[in-house]
Amino acid sequence: MKIGVLAYRFKFYTHLRYILDKLPEAEYVPVKDWYSFLRRGALFLNRHLGKPLFQTFDLNNQFDDFELNKVDILHFSNGISYGRTPWVTQFETVVPRFSSLMQRYHGKDKTPIKMTPLLARGFDALTHPACKQIIALSASAAEMQRDLLSELPVENREVIMKKLIVLHPPQDVLRESVPARHYDSANPIRFILVGAGFFRKGGRETLLAFEKLIREEQAPIKLIIVSSLRLEPYAAHETEFDKEWALEFIRDHADWIEHYDDLPNEEVLDLIKTCDIGLLPTWADTYGASVLEAQACGCPVISTDIRALPEINNTNVGWLIHVPKNDMGESLYSTAEERVKLSEQIQSGLEAIIRGIVADPSVIATKGQASIERIKAFHDPQDYAYHLRSIYQAALGS
Repeated sequence: MKIGVLAYRFKFYTHLRYILDKLPEAEYVPVKDWYSFLRRGALFLNRHLGKPLFQTFDLNNQFDDFELNKVDILHFSNGISYGRTPWVTQFETVVPRFSSLMQRYHGKDKTPIKMTPLLARGFDALTHPACKQIIALSASAAEMQRDLLSELPVENREVIMKKLIVLHPPQDVLRESVPARHYDSANPIRFILVGAGFFRKGGRETLLAFEKLIREEQAPIKLIIVSSLRLEPYAAHETEFDKEWALEFIRDHADWIEHYDDLPNEEVLDLIKTCDIGLLPTWADTYGASVLEAQACGCPVISTDIRALPEINNTNVGWLIHVPKNDMGESLYSTAEERVKLSEQIQSGLEAIIRGIVADPSVIATKGQASIERIKAFHDPQDYAYHLRSIYQAALGS
């Protein structure tokens, strides 16, 4: 079985995480298409002109190779195809993933669909017989997709709905048991925050919460950060000034902060195994794959309760910070007032949870072991491969 995967994204994290090498009997083939060519041209012109004159977001998630790539099936991450080759797509928010739809679920009220030729063509691709399966990474994503489809004519909506399923990502168990540890000032509780988008993932609130707990309460805690502090200002609205502030803060508190700008994934996993608790007090995440990796290492996670996070993290295996959300589970950060409130609730929630852990650190091993068992039960790679194989076989009529 030959499975086509976008060539220019072939080794992207999402492809490595959800698609490549999941079936030992499959051959994974990098495929090129018309939209990849247009994207490269747009990027070249933008660089040459020194400004983003041509937008590339929508080009990223469309595919048409005029059947020149000889593969059995195409597997996309957030993409759609206009061709006749059978295809499936996995998505984290909605499909088609076009810029005009990506703001729909931000804020308290969703905006109605304004049908354009591009959107109409995208929805037509989903109804086409070549589209075999639409795979939501979470129940949260599936709910958003159903809500999106509710604005389509009934006949189109029903065709697409029949193709919609939920399949959570696979995750190998990376540790079988969690040894109980003794914690004190010489052996602090080690927390780890992983993610390039530092501010979006609650980095500022984490720094301030830890500083307060250490300075005012002498909490025996240490913070490990793996992040390039990349600016992703659509949620937290951070700037270069914020990045400089964070870097200076990290340097000034090197006695309790350990910072790595970037590490290969295997080294990140090895580092997680040296820690006790994972952190994802995030403003905006569609899934939270770092939660699975921490849980697989026996590290329970403190996260916010947005989007898919309550599906993979709960009070049996970790801790949830409750934040203001809309009906689709997206945190509210559209206005300055909403951002201030969200930041305050993340920081205060994080402080309260850490105080509880410091008061009774035995809960770390208990929740850590429960995290491992949760990964075994819900993210078994063999189960994932079985479902993926079934999807491909059904798509190919075998």
